[in-house]
Amino acid sequence: MTPDLGPLGLIAGGGQMPHRVIAAARASGREVFVVVVEGWADPADFAAVPHIVVRVGAGGHAMEQFRAHGVRQIVMCGRASRPSFTAILPDAGMARMLLRVGRAAWQGDDGLLKAVVRILEEDGYEVVPSQAIVRDILPEAGQLGALAPDERAREDIGRGIAVVRALGRVDVGQCAVVQQGLVLGVEAIEGTDALLARCAGLRREGPGGVLVKLVKPGQDRRVDLPTIGPVTIEGAAAAGLAGIAIEAGGTIVVDRPATVAAADAAGLFLVALSAAELQSTETTP
Repeated sequence: MTPDLGPLGLIAGGGQMPHRVIAAARASGREVFVVVVEGWADPADFAAVPHIVVRVGAGGHAMEQFRAHGVRQIVMCGRASRPSFTAILPDAGMARMLLRVGRAAWQGDDGLLKAVVRILEEDGYEVVPSQAIVRDILPEAGQLGALAPDERAREDIGRGIAVVRALGRVDVGQCAVVQQGLVLGVEAIEGTDALLARCAGLRREGPGGVLVKLVKPGQDRRVDLPTIGPVTIEGAAAAGLAGIAIEAGGTIVVDRPATVAAADAAGLFLVALSAAELQSTETTP
């Protein structure tokens, strides 16, 4: 255990990212205490690490357990589904948190998460990004796989950047699918996997489209960074896309070797766009 930091607290959703955080923290000699959110992740996957399972409305109990286990730093990561606040049955601690969240409860994901982070910090916790624990998950700019986008795909990437930026400014989503200049779909509450599945039935004849996935303008980069992995590649291939463009230094690639290998095998390009490229290719939506 790292004595000056104590055990790492992890609020875990689904997918592989929570397990990458656990492995990296333990490799550094640090213990981890996990709060598994019911319905977001399978508790059986965390059997080898100290953990509790809480329903979404039991935020107060989760914080009590963090304090009891000496947690001062918290990572929030993994696939999650946003609950309806009218359906939550909050415990006493969660009810107090909801009052402090206030109007942010009715904003987009980033607005809500910023409010949650603020409350955690006011209560003495430090919220740290998963990329501070797992060092190799944010790729640098450049071509990640064997293939590169052609001129048509580059034009679709530019269109996608403009659309995703517009979505992000109103805190709606982090990605869009564009084919031949046409926006086949944008991400809202359903998530990337469902977006790709939906776009599979909207594919046009001719060159395949692109998935563009970026950080929202002004987003708190400690939580909910856009994420891709082998499942994303599988969905993009099934949707008939030509490739995927992500934001360098801002989009998590959960298992980079497996993700790149899957993209190469599927014949998809995978590129990480620099800040200069994002600026130069952005067009009016």
